[in-house]
Amino acid sequence: MKPDWDKLMGAFAGSATQLVADVDCTAAGKPLCDNAGVRGYPTIKWGDPADLQDYQGGRSYDDLKKFADENLKPMCSPKNLDLCDDEKKAEIKTFQDMPASELDSLIAAEESKMEEAEAYFKAEVQKLQDRYQALSTEKDEKVEAVKNSGLGLMKAVKAAGPPGNDEL
Repeated sequence: MKPDWDKLMGAFAGSATQLVADVDCTAAGKPLCDNAGVRGYPTIKWGDPADLQDYQGGRSYDDLKKFADENLKPMCSPKNLDLCDDEKKAEIKTFQDMPASELDSLIAAEESKMEEAEAYFKAEVQKLQDRYQALSTEKDEKVEAVKNSGLGLMKAVKAAGPPGNDEL
């Protein structure tokens, strides 16, 4: 994917309204990645820098370029109100008119919901992994018991044919 991403960065180099970049999340870019919710690599994010979204499309150059051409453009936001419909403008105004402490509380509450969803997901995945391990162990024990019951000897006897059949 790296060569296609580098090619895409070149295609958008110098754009005044579109940025295609990469960040090393293991070094100096780690705080940015943590803020954006990056948990695995490579991860592609797009959109308003204050509200980056996960990219779910294809990873080839053609897929990335098509998505970028269609989606990487100025979007409705507090800095681009002229691109917003009336409903979104009203929502933005509601948030702008709130005291900072109230907006901080709302943001914290919503982030908490996301953290709860992530914790629930991880707990349920752990339950699945534990169940898988238990089933795998149970299967291995049953297979071992069948083998120990004489299955191999039974197969050897059958392959040898009836007693007294020593023909070469």
